[in-house]
Amino acid sequence: MTAIDAAARVAPGAAIGKDVSIGPNCMIGPHVVIGDGCRLVANVHLTGHTTIGARTVIYPFVSLGTPPQSARYRGGATRLVIGAGCDLREGVTMNLGTEDGGGITTVGDRGFFMANSHVAHDCVVGDDVVFANCATLGGHCEVGDRVVIGGLSAVHQFTRIGSFAMVGGMCGVRNDVIPYGLVAGNYAALEGLNLVGMKRQKMPRERIHKLRRAYRQLFLGPGLFAERLDQVAREFAADEVVMQIVTFIRAAKHRPLCQPGRNAQE
Repeated sequence: MTAIDAAARVAPGAAIGKDVSIGPNCMIGPHVVIGDGCRLVANVHLTGHTTIGARTVIYPFVSLGTPPQSARYRGGATRLVIGAGCDLREGVTMNLGTEDGGGITTVGDRGFFMANSHVAHDCVVGDDVVFANCATLGGHCEVGDRVVIGGLSAVHQFTRIGSFAMVGGMCGVRNDVIPYGLVAGNYAALEGLNLVGMKRQKMPRERIHKLRRAYRQLFLGPGLFAERLDQVAREFAADEVVMQIVTFIRAAKHRPLCQPGRNAQE
């Protein structure tokens, strides 16, 4: 049964699903869609053409669907779509897309967004991500499934972070991060592979060893990077995990690739 506190304000036109709980002082705009089983604790602001997936929990002072922080936004009916089962802690903000960026900001299922984290306009965020406190995405970023972004880290606009990657805390990410990569530092440098994350996902030991061989060959081997990339693609063509990295690198768009720093692991 849906329960709406008397101190909440739900605009006519808003679509509220079954078994939704809306706490005091929440403000829901006329174009908002809230899925079944969602819980808005209190003091939540939802506006714009925003869709919230089922069973998502939203804590106080979260603001979703506000206009993009972009000088190029022209006031169009752009969108924000958030998946099911997400957990949005205090002060999280997520913006609508822009007309020039595809018109939509998307966040996948089961994301855990800690206090004051931010998803900017036109970002595409995958499933099962973790954004620690104050983790921030600039506009047009792409974040794959099961990515972890450490506290106080900021990702430059148009940057891609591949699936299963981990970004350390207090890190400025200016370049693309390969899938399964581990980056850290004042300005992010590739320090190796996210071995802890792979083990938590129960990746077989043999596959981890193969991925480490491919990583060494690709980033720490002799010769030109383009030649090493082609060699890895040929040698590991049958391994879907290695080829995920190869495909990610070859699909580069706006940003250069994050490379190993002085503390890079083998």
